[in-house]
Amino acid sequence: MPKQEKNPRDHYQEVTQQVIEALEAGTPPWRQPWDSGKAGGPSMPQNAVTGAGYRGINVLTLGINRAAFMTGDPRWATYKQAQERGWQVKQGSRGVTGYFYKRIEVEGAKNEGGTTGEGKWFPMLRSFTLFHASQIDGIPDYLPPTVEEAPWRAPNAVETLFAKSGAEIRIGGPRAFYSTVTDHIQMPPAVAFHSPAAWSSVQIHEGIHWSGSKRRLNRDMSGRFGSKSYAREELVAELGQLNVCSTLGIADCDFVNGAAYLSHWLEILREDKREIFRVAADAQRAADFLLAFHPDYAARLNSPAASTEGEAPGETETPLKAAA
Repeated sequence: MPKQEKNPRDHYQEVTQQVIEALEAGTPPWRQPWDSGKAGGPSMPQNAVTGAGYRGINVLTLGINRAAFMTGDPRWATYKQAQERGWQVKQGSRGVTGYFYKRIEVEGAKNEGGTTGEGKWFPMLRSFTLFHASQIDGIPDYLPPTVEEAPWRAPNAVETLFAKSGAEIRIGGPRAFYSTVTDHIQMPPAVAFHSPAAWSSVQIHEGIHWSGSKRRLNRDMSGRFGSKSYAREELVAELGQLNVCSTLGIADCDFVNGAAYLSHWLEILREDKREIFRVAADAQRAADFLLAFHPDYAARLNSPAASTEGEAPGETETPLKAAA
């Protein structure tokens, strides 16, 4: 059995409280108040050493960090990784907690995860500490990937993605929505948006909803407007939209949900400290589903060298504050 801490940290509560406090301030923390395009363009948080992208709840906790917003640099590294490459975490720098699930196999334990040939297992949430590139001396300057290196960030990426998806998209009217009844995405004309990127980002938002159909990822889409289940799906769509926009390099991410959803989101998170982790996981699955329709991105995912973890198990003992 793993060694138990005397006063273990409640990671679920820590993350949930962080999001709640930001929502109570009146703005979802993942909506950045400055132009990321002027800071090198948006990118998903990634490991500075391996280049692997962080996933799930880490997309939210690292992506909302002010240093990442202000610099446009998406890179993070553990203290150990920086040391091994001759970089130095600046004295007094405070790290950000990253999370991963470790598979714990215990014979006879409550089966929350699954079974193996040897017994039952359950997922245990573990943590490690990461430092942003701006906190690390000696790290090379960040160079955003070129279109040649990341062709899924080309201007026509969204058009390509949806063309391959087979989603039915109808143009017209003043509203953007996904219809569960007819299984189609409705979009206003492109000229109704203040930029082509804004139009693309809203189409992505509706595409995340489209992914939840019973024919696809089978999320609960039965909630009526104004209900908590409806609000939860909107939270999944917004985080999934952020994920896809950042991956495709869409700087002008136009969020469609207004302040009316904030109270619902707060209620959902206050009732269950684990719900934001489940929402983030659903958003990740939806983003993965949508992005896989882009041939170049799909080829990258299927590459033997590709890694989707980006986590660094074994770094759980790294202090949050860099040593002097």
